Amino acid sequence: MKLSTRGRYGLRAMIDMAQSDEKGPIATRTIAERQGISERYLEQLMVPLKRAGLIKSVRGSQGGYTLGKNPQNITAGDIIRVLEGPIAPVECVNETNPEECSRADYCVTRVIWSKVRDSIAEVLDSYTLVDLARESQKLPGKDSFVYRI
Repeated sequence: MKLSTRGRYGLRAMIDMAQSDEKGPIATRTIAERQGISERYLEQLMVPLKRAGLIKSVRGSQGGYTLGKNPQNITAGDIIRVLEGPIAPVECVNETNPEECSRADYCVTRVIWSKVRDSIAEVLDSYTLVDLARESQKLPGKDSFVYRI
């Protein structure tokens, strides 16, 4: 399973928002500049995140986006699933809707793919936005915002 820019950039944006959560709504322009992401692309990522309730939009001159939940209750896995879909190294072990496979009853590699899926899900689900924001504070750099995901 290879993550696309949707998942990687979305995770970076969400960590950025978690780091600024107490400051109120953040404009996509601000997040895009800090993260080196195209603002137009970031706006496209905000739609499914908003639909999933992970973020909220605030209108007006001081508007922007805020987290839709406590950052302690949002995992990297939540974000990746919204932006990339169910975790699945191959479709026959898809988390939510496994593809029918005529070899499923006697496929020895299915065991491996299931374990790979479960391991990836376990790691992604074990990190909250709070955890990742704290980790970013440990990175050397010019400021506290995430640049290296």
